[in-house]
Amino acid sequence: MIGNRSNRHGGVPLLVAVAVAAAGVLGILVVDHGPWSKPRVQPAATANYSTTGEAARAAGATVMPTEPKPPIEPAAPGPKPAHPANSTVPQ
Repeated sequence: MIGNRSNRHGGVPLLVAVAVAAAGVLGILVVDHGPWSKPRVQPAATANYSTTGEAARAAGATVMPTEPKPPIEPAAPGPKPAHPANSTVPQ
């Protein structure tokens, strides 16, 4: 019975997967938080246009209002249901 045991070593694929995952996380950290990816915040005084519409017009675009959305459900045909004259319930 002792001779039937398998001599498999399952640790190598696990170590490869851990190494690939660690390299991926390290790569993401370097790309996202490296010294070259600092945000460049401009003060409001350096902005050329105060609204998106002004910037679009300056670029030569025509700014048009959006069309109104259609109602979610159309009104049901026929008469509307009647409401009771006295909505309070006698006690």
